[in-house]
Amino acid sequence: MEHLIRRVRADEWQQVRDLRLAALQDPAAPIAFLETYEDASARPDAFWRERAAGAAEGAAVAQFVAEAPDGSWDGTVSVLVEGRGSASAFSDPAVMDQTHVVGVFVRSEARGAGLADALFRAGVAWSWAVEEPRVQRVRLFVHERNARAEGLYRKLGFERTGVTVPMAGDRVDEREIEMAVRRPGSG
Repeated sequence: MEHLIRRVRADEWQQVRDLRLAALQDPAAPIAFLETYEDASARPDAFWRERAAGAAEGAAVAQFVAEAPDGSWDGTVSVLVEGRGSASAFSDPAVMDQTHVVGVFVRSEARGAGLADALFRAGVAWSWAVEEPRVQRVRLFVHERNARAEGLYRKLGFERTGVTVPMAGDRVDEREIEMAVRRPGSG
């Protein structure tokens, strides 16, 4: 793999936007993301500037990208810190100090090259390095019909927790499945 896995920089808001819009046009987007292409493409530049700055410099969120030798971006993953008891958009308040993986995407032409694995390693390593709160697990949600993604997450050590939540909006008859990996040595 020739890609550089790194955290985004605040001035890269246009690349952050462009990669997110590409992700939302992927055939799996309806079951992989809660946001639509139409909603994301209508957001003002200020939104993307703020998003990139927070993901680059903040202690509550980090976004990692897979940068090809030519400077293009072929994949991304974001990680959100959720302290015990904090609100979550996906379920009840966090039951422990944890991080939450979101926005997983690898361009179709770059799949199979280990980029998702490398992006996850960076996100999980960042999670274990968070000092406050001390993260006990890394979690994510996967749509019940997204077997390809669930297979990847299992390969990376994530296991189903038994928690499921309904999809947001008008898709409440569909479920999201929580998967997690615990801090090494925490039982």
